[in-house]
Amino acid sequence: MAYLDNRLASGEQLLRREHQHWFVLAANARYAILAWIVAIGVLIVSGAVPNDAGAGSTLRQLLGFVVLILIVGGLLYFAWQVLRWQNEEFAVTTRRVLQVEGVVNKQVIDSSLEKINDAILSESIFGRMFGFGDLEILTASESGISRLRMLRQADDFKRSMLDAKHDLELELSGARPMPGPALRAAPVGGASSASVAAAGAGAGAGLPAQSSAGPASAMSADDVTRTLANLADLRDRGAISADEYEAKKADLLRRL
Repeated sequence: MAYLDNRLASGEQLLRREHQHWFVLAANARYAILAWIVAIGVLIVSGAVPNDAGAGSTLRQLLGFVVLILIVGGLLYFAWQVLRWQNEEFAVTTRRVLQVEGVVNKQVIDSSLEKINDAILSESIFGRMFGFGDLEILTASESGISRLRMLRQADDFKRSMLDAKHDLELELSGARPMPGPALRAAPVGGASSASVAAAGAGAGAGLPAQSSAGPASAMSADDVTRTLANLADLRDRGAISADEYEAKKADLLRRL
């Protein structure tokens, strides 16, 4: 949906989007379905009323109005529930997990990928048969998305979320280059194309621009501690080797 696309931050990419299962729509529209069932019953009853010029004719007209109100009211209520179902959306981006809901008044709830500790998937036998499940997201903060009920293809959604979290950890640790801005053409009479390409390569490496002889940019102690923790986690999971960890650790300590 265009609303969700316009809520993305600069450089953030949408990886997957999903809705709740249509069973949720059927459950929310139960009053519309009940109204149609009652309308059918009233219509059957009205057919048994004698069609004479007296009280029977008046009763048939009254029952006809009741049937019309039930059908039209059920259609309006069902259409509103369809709009609600279509506008409630769950998405995974390169930075966050988002939940968007609301038809007129919109609400966006998001959880940062780096704060997600674990995700618990629950699928009943009917969920496995019809392709839905409940996904509980455990985060380091009290706010944010906590439970996605009856999510379509919940197992694929969880896999996309964990893959995006892993990629983000690699970028934050420096084990994978972070995406840099697009290269711009050099101004007329300015730097050569080779120098522009070199500047773009430095941005693509996820490091601050620096001269070949200058020292690496300084980092705060909190930044170094957080980055070392991410690197240690990647080393323990086998994403990087011990030598790569030590080399990166030495480089980060030099920046203090």
